[in-house]
Amino acid sequence: MMYVVQTGRFKTLADLQGVPEGEVLSFLKEWFDEKDYVCGHTSGSTGTPKEIRLGKTDMRASARITNDFLGIGKDSVLLLCLSVSYIAGKMLVVRALEAGAKLVVCDVSSRPLGDLAYAGQVDLAAMVPMQVEESLKHPEDEAKLCVIRQLLIGGAPVSDMLEKRLQSLPVSCYATYGMTETVSHVALRRLNVSDVYFALGEVSFSLDDRNCLVVHAPHLQAREFVTNDLAELVDSRHFKWVGRYDHVINSGGIKFSPEVLESKIGACISSRYFITSLPDERLGQRIVLAVEGERQEERERQWLATLRKVLTAYELPREIVYLARFEETASGKVIRRLGGSQD
Repeated sequence: MMYVVQTGRFKTLADLQGVPEGEVLSFLKEWFDEKDYVCGHTSGSTGTPKEIRLGKTDMRASARITNDFLGIGKDSVLLLCLSVSYIAGKMLVVRALEAGAKLVVCDVSSRPLGDLAYAGQVDLAAMVPMQVEESLKHPEDEAKLCVIRQLLIGGAPVSDMLEKRLQSLPVSCYATYGMTETVSHVALRRLNVSDVYFALGEVSFSLDDRNCLVVHAPHLQAREFVTNDLAELVDSRHFKWVGRYDHVINSGGIKFSPEVLESKIGACISSRYFITSLPDERLGQRIVLAVEGERQEERERQWLATLRKVLTAYELPREIVYLARFEETASGKVIRRLGGSQD
């Protein structure tokens, strides 16, 4: 089901009459109640999702800095195709509310544009990479994607293959950096243009003694957030994302970032994959390549031959583990663990 609401008329609970029953209406009722917070949940990519209280003042401030940068105002149209159970969906609604913009709501699915009947231009939408990939598989969906002026892509990493595919679209596509605790993103990266994230508003960055990013966000009540994201600072407002500190592999006394190795592999492997590790008596940890699907000997030999050309001897996986299906968070982010069924 698709419907359109003009958020500029929403001031109190009484103004919500006419909004169809569903999770958007439930969120709006929570937004206009007497509490100064709404309930949210962390993504669950590094553990069990936890309930968190999101201050409404922080959410408004976060919405304003994004709206200011992207030029979102009362005449704008925003497309919601994410669940408002999570921060990305909640914040798209809050951006519309802060701007008094028109909000187009469609069903949450892996192919959100399939049944979209809205014919006008959309000024801003947010999707997870899986939704963008599915949209590009269908010409009619790709045509609808092309009328979106600006697209935020977050919740999971954007693959090299998808980033290259986006080059042909007349859409300004941004990878987002943020977390539930920072009330959505605090930095953006223009896909196909740069590998550097830039800060929004008055946000700035520094590094701790682990070379992990520290976010300084004066628009939020907590103001400072220490992350587990390894980064390279360009300056206090720009950084390159390297990987996760909690993913680092220490093999034979040498530290490896799985995300760096994955960037070197690029599109060498046709199936979904990730780099992880297993305990090793001699090395401490050995590098492992996890692949989704069944093992095929000839294909595996071809992969290994290609990997030897792009990785050093120390970086080469010592083992390939096949999993029938990768575990994922609700946003489609792969959970890097070797649990579940193995082939």
